[in-house]
Amino acid sequence: MKFSHLSDCHIGGWKENTLRDINLKSFSKAIDLSVESNVDFILISGDLFDVALPSIDILKETTKILSKIKQNNIPVYLIPGSHDFSSSGKTMLDVLENAGLVINVMKLSNNALSFTIDKSGVKLAGFYGKKGGLEKSEYSLINKTNLESEDGIKIFLFHSLLNELKPKNFEKIEGIALSDLPKNFSYYAGGHPHFVYCKYHEDYGHIAYPGPIFPNNFQELEVLKYGGFFIVEINDRLVNAKHIKLPIKEVLSLVIDAENKAPMDVESEIISKLRDNCDNKIVTLRIEGCLKSGKTGDINFRNINEIFSSAYCILRNTSKLSSKDFEEIELDSRNVNDIETSIIKEHALKSNYSEITINEVMKSLDKDKNDGEKNADFESRIVSEVSSVLGLLNEN
Repeated sequence: MKFSHLSDCHIGGWKENTLRDINLKSFSKAIDLSVESNVDFILISGDLFDVALPSIDILKETTKILSKIKQNNIPVYLIPGSHDFSSSGKTMLDVLENAGLVINVMKLSNNALSFTIDKSGVKLAGFYGKKGGLEKSEYSLINKTNLESEDGIKIFLFHSLLNELKPKNFEKIEGIALSDLPKNFSYYAGGHPHFVYCKYHEDYGHIAYPGPIFPNNFQELEVLKYGGFFIVEINDRLVNAKHIKLPIKEVLSLVIDAENKAPMDVESEIISKLRDNCDNKIVTLRIEGCLKSGKTGDINFRNINEIFSSAYCILRNTSKLSSKDFEEIELDSRNVNDIETSIIKEHALKSNYSEITINEVMKSLDKDKNDGEKNADFESRIVSEVSSVLGLLNEN
């Protein structure tokens, strides 16, 4: 029996259209390779999309790919991940399931999970992931007796970081304990942390994280370069998982030391290192240090982009770039709430509005867009609320 294990596809996650396209192509490539390998089924252990309600264009392209799988009679089993859920509980996965393109294996009733049985005889169960690791408290409520006592080849899908496997750079991510998972499964299809891992654990089985289908941020592009997934074979309970890489585009990562240099010197160094070396590549530029003169904005990135227009795309990170020409700012040691209160009081003395009115305006501006609400409607609602607070609606 053979299957593919994907996770953290985050389709639609990049704001840059070029990288959003590579993300989608990585997902499509993983599906093509799965079909070519004659897998019995495909697992997606959370975060198919980057948001609960993706755009129509993203949904249309994803549906095309999933339809191709259905045409080959390969079922897709999944669970919702932390990005698939919205605060209202709505998720596009329900639409895909109703269309017969995927099957959600999280079936919870009276604190017990039930199995979904594949035509190969494999039994699947799973538990969702929530934002901020909020699923952690729910694991203790699950009655695991029926899961652990069931015979046969069993697969458990989950979307949480296991504390026992937590790397140093994942310390702040909420996780669950290995003991939260039901025992006696052949394979645990994990998702959520973006790293690759597959190892047998006593009393449990093979626990695997395939990593993302494609890096989902600047740092991941630097470190991972590309995404991947597992193709897994289970024969007589022996598990063999092979990680398949998806290098759709080559990534060139440069770190530029700008310490005590002029903006023109930094620009020249970037041009020198990129020359004849970035055609059709994703380029990441991390620029760090304190310039000896000028401002950070004096580095002519527009010129760099024009010179190296043959690159697939150029991304830059200047979060640790500074300049000696910046004014020194006295740090305020008070907490955020005290600082905010102080600023509001100071502003109220100089304006025609009271502290109460200013606070009400801030509350109105702090509201989130509702699920399915159009940008224009959201903006209109906020403007209307703020105008009402300020009494502007009665001036006409």
